Amino acid sequence: MAKDDTVVEMQPLSEDIPNDTGQGMVALQNSSKEFPPEKQDVEKDSLLPNKDKNNVSDKRLKDHDIKAPVDNWSGNADYLLAAIGYSVDLANVWRFPYLAYKNGGGAFIIPYFTVLILGAIPVFFMELAMGQFSREGPINVWNNLVPMLRGVGMASCLMAYIVAFYYNMVIAWAFYYLFSSFTSIPPWSRCDHHFNTLKCWQSDWDINSTSPINTTYNNLTSVSSSFEFFERGVLSLHLSSGVNDLGPVKWQTALCAMLTFTVIYFCLWKSVKSAGKVVWFTATIPYIILTVLLVRGCLLPGSTSGIKYFITPNISRLGEVQVWIDAAVQIFFSIGAGFGTHIAYASYNKFNNNCYSIYSGFVIFAYLGYMSEKQQKDINDVAQDGPGLVFIVYPEAISTLPGSTVWAVLFFFMLVTLGMDSAFGGLESPLTGLRDQFYRVFRHRWSREVLTLVIVVSAFLFSMPCMTVGGMYAFKILDAFAASISLIFVVLMQVVGVAWFYGVDQFCTDIHQMTGHRPGYYWRICWKILSPTFLLIIVISSFLHYKPLVYHGSLGTYEFPVYANVLGWCIALVSMLLIPAYVVYRICFRAHGSLRQRVAFSITPKKEHEEIINTNKVKRFQVSISF
Repeated sequence: MAKDDTVVEMQPLSEDIPNDTGQGMVALQNSSKEFPPEKQDVEKDSLLPNKDKNNVSDKRLKDHDIKAPVDNWSGNADYLLAAIGYSVDLANVWRFPYLAYKNGGGAFIIPYFTVLILGAIPVFFMELAMGQFSREGPINVWNNLVPMLRGVGMASCLMAYIVAFYYNMVIAWAFYYLFSSFTSIPPWSRCDHHFNTLKCWQSDWDINSTSPINTTYNNLTSVSSSFEFFERGVLSLHLSSGVNDLGPVKWQTALCAMLTFTVIYFCLWKSVKSAGKVVWFTATIPYIILTVLLVRGCLLPGSTSGIKYFITPNISRLGEVQVWIDAAVQIFFSIGAGFGTHIAYASYNKFNNNCYSIYSGFVIFAYLGYMSEKQQKDINDVAQDGPGLVFIVYPEAISTLPGSTVWAVLFFFMLVTLGMDSAFGGLESPLTGLRDQFYRVFRHRWSREVLTLVIVVSAFLFSMPCMTVGGMYAFKILDAFAASISLIFVVLMQVVGVAWFYGVDQFCTDIHQMTGHRPGYYWRICWKILSPTFLLIIVISSFLHYKPLVYHGSLGTYEFPVYANVLGWCIALVSMLLIPAYVVYRICFRAHGSLRQRVAFSITPKKEHEEIINTNKVKRFQVSISF
């Protein structure tokens, strides 16, 4: 909604809503008789002062005029580092490398940065401005923008909650590796475990030679010890035949997951102040450790071939839609846009998370080149693409370092703290959203502690399928559907809501009011045209080019059954359908009067509702082509 103080006289109810396409404007026009004092259209959840005691009781309006108090950070440093910690997160170390490996290395970098420039950065800035200007959580922020799009905030909170089911399992695996590191020889560097197969190969053995257990290895059959340790030792995936046979819960994984959720609870239970201290470590240490690993990796034979694979784009892969979809999902997943967390934090970030993604990519591919050289395999065949790639390559890298035990402890402690940063940042979104939405219920003493406990415990219980011996199959379903196309769709609706319903001009005015500066043409053009267009193309392409889910493991390629894919789509659609469902609910049940009146109050920011009631007139809702 562009800023426009012009008002128009209301037309009779029987007339249709005019659509003046020549002026690029859609005006809601109603007769002033539709808003007589005794029948003013006040929404059920309006925060407006009561101007007519015959209309709505003082008590009801006073109850809804209550706002949840906004927690503040202990200082600007905590505030800044929390945003950095949320963005410099585990997804950059864990998710980016395996997606780059899956999509051809260098071919993934071009769409990654394209989406970053045209979509991710503008949306990130938009979320920070939304949160800081309104001082509201991801749901209530829409009261000040487009009330009927509160479903966007609800969808963001739900996605963040579902992602916690499997994201925190990566932290649990990191805990498992951390505890396993306290040995003189890293366990993933050996082939003498009870779960190892005859194909197991240690990095200190020569390929095409005989091992100490008198087994001949060759480049066609060997499987690295780090691969078998993760898939057969940590996951016990060989004990499951598929998603229909998840098997029992693996108690070691369950204990690590319980520890993960316990730490998350105590980071969140008081306020953001209790979460603002951990990031002092995670904002700096990861770069130091990755630098050591990168330098060591570059000194190993074959590392240059891996780095070349990473930075050399395969132009033919750029024509594959899935590469662009994965890049779009990863960049939004990486910076946390669309989950509502940055709206809740309303903080500042310098986007060094993307440098971190590329940095970790160099480390991963340097060691993939080394493993390719040692095993005499093509780099595409060294390891299967999947969520466990970093738990295969990084341990392999660490085992080549002098004093590998110390480096293993430092590295996996880093992974744990990186994951914790993002874990409590992700759960802060549904926590803030629920607390704002039901503040009258959660305004009492210990209410935040109780609400946090409910959210954390329920997330742990929903995570249990990922703790089974076949948990990787459940993990893959959640990773593929929980925040992929649904994340892009929610971000699309957010951009459309702010840029086209609320209006870029008004949004820029709000930013000017906060900062004293209006956003430049880059931001306005991206918000208005480029970002929504690009996101719409990604959403449509995701539907048209969908491929059934598969998992590439040591036992071969596993194709998920039809019902598993249907279940995945149901998970994705739950978040997406919240948006249109709330639009219908808002118009039909939260507003009174004619359809025209209901729509008027549903798309009008609450700060303008009182003016409508007092003047019996509605401002023009202008779809402006100006920037």
